[in-house]
This record gives sequence, structure tokens and C-alpha cells, in this order.
Amino acid sequence: MHDDFLWVEKYRPKNIDQCILPKNVKETFASFVEQGEIPNLLLSGTAGVGKTTIAKALCNELGADFYVINGSDEGRFLDTVRNQAQNFAATVSLTGGAKHKILIIDEADNTTPDVQLLLRASIETFQKNCRFIFTCNFKNKIIEPLHSRTTVIDFNVRGKSKQLLAGEFFNRCRDILTKEKVTFNNKVVAEVIQKYFPDFRRTLNELQRYASTGGIDTGILATLGDAKIDTLVDSMRDKKFNDVKAWVQQNLDSDPASIMRNLYDNLTSVMDGPSTAAAVLIIADYQYKSAFVADQEVNLLACLTQLMMECNFK
Repeated sequence: MHDDFLWVEKYRPKNIDQCILPKNVKETFASFVEQGEIPNLLLSGTAGVGKTTIAKALCNELGADFYVINGSDEGRFLDTVRNQAQNFAATVSLTGGAKHKILIIDEADNTTPDVQLLLRASIETFQKNCRFIFTCNFKNKIIEPLHSRTTVIDFNVRGKSKQLLAGEFFNRCRDILTKEKVTFNNKVVAEVIQKYFPDFRRTLNELQRYASTGGIDTGILATLGDAKIDTLVDSMRDKKFNDVKAWVQQNLDSDPASIMRNLYDNLTSVMDGPSTAAAVLIIADYQYKSAFVADQEVNLLACLTQLMMECNFK
């Protein structure tokens, strides 16, 4: 599939100013460009917030040669990473105008501890020629020796910045839809952004999917609602495991974390006092596990099963 077909690639920001980021984060990257130099970086934040995009934009503005290794793919294999990292980092750039080459390890939290130890050594071995940028969703899965050798930048979206960034992204989405000659309803676009924010990548992918049916209008609102937990709670109250499993499978498009949060927000209305306290501990445990598990569906179902078996529903 060509990059010019996928909106997330076609409209990926090429420089820092085009990136939609909290003000303090954008200023940090702008200062790197002014200095013409960067430290080794660890960029941490939820999926789709723009970590890889800003890393590539930074390389573009510095005029640096860069190479990307995906930690979820080839980055999981020690020999592959060793060969690719050494082949790239060991040589001096002959074309770039920057002081160093830049090796981007995307989704570094999906690499193995052995690979991370190799990369830690590589940082020191190739410090004269190369800088490293690591991106991750969960920085607790990055070994401490890498933390200590990098400048950690958190892509946290909180408070007033959340509204500001959502507004910026709303305008960006309107511009993209206009350029793509897609008819759209402003309210519906806002609803899509609200559902997936701050995952900009997912938002654009969903808008492109909806646009393929003819337009972005109120007809898609029915598909945007958060997973309804009333039926789920009824099944858990009656201890009908097969119904709970079926509910999970029917709601795979919903973020497991948002489902757990939805349950948490409604605990007092569906459980008695002691069970509410127990449920908080169970939900917190499985939210933590979600950072490590290979299958989010299984993890969510395990959480719901434990709630069903150990808690009393009203």
C-alpha cells in the first residue's frame, strides 16, 4: 500500500512546527534544532501521540542521516539488531549536515532485555558518530541502564494542553478532509477525535475508513459510542462466562483500558461496598499487566472473569 494512500503517511508532519505537541515538548525539540545537536533520547507516551513523527521531523530539521529499527519486528532479534545498528552507526555520514547520524529504535519497549543491553553498549561504542532515539509506550519496560543514558521526554497530555491539542487536531483533520474532498459534519469529526484522543494515528485511520463509505456524517455516530457495560454487568452478575467472553469479542474495537476505566467509574452503582474495594485492586492489577501482555483480549477477559468470580454485584 503506497504511503500517499494512507493519510497518516501522506500528511505526516515533516518538521517540528507542524507537529501537534504540548508546548513544553515542542519547545524542547526546537531547542535541539537551534543547538544543532541532540542527546540520546527516550520518548515515552501512549500510542499514536507522535513520538516517531517528531523523531523523524527532528532528523529532517537537523539534516541528519537516520535509520529506523522497529522493536516489534526485526528489533526483537539480537543478531539482526547487532548487524543493522553496527552497519549504520559505525560509519561517518558523508551526506548529512548534522554532527551525528541518528538511529531510531521504534517501539523499544517491545525489544528483549538482551537487545536493550546490546543497544546500551552501542550508545557508548558509537557515541562519536551516532545518537540514539528510543520510542516506547511503556517506559517501565525499558531497562534502567538505558534510562540513565538517555534524556527522557514524556508525551503527557493533561489539563489545559489536552483541550488545546484536541482543538489543533480538529483543525488539522478538517484541513485533511477538505483536501481529500470528503464531505463532513463538524460535530461528527469532533466525536471521532474525542473517542480516540490523544491517539492521532488511530483518529486519522478511522476518519479515512469512514470517508471511504462516502462521507463523515451523523450516520456513523451509532458506531462511535463507548462499549456499553450494562449487558456485560448483567452477564457477570449471573456468572455467565460464555456471555462475558462473547461480549469481549463483540467489543474488540474498544480500548481495553477504557473498558476497565468504565467499569471503575461505575463500581459503586453495580457492586456492594467490600466488593468495590476488591474490584479496584483487581482492575489496577490488570491495567498494569496490560503493559506486558501479548494478547489484550485475553488479559481483559481474565480481568472480567476475576471480577465475576470474586465480587458481589447488586
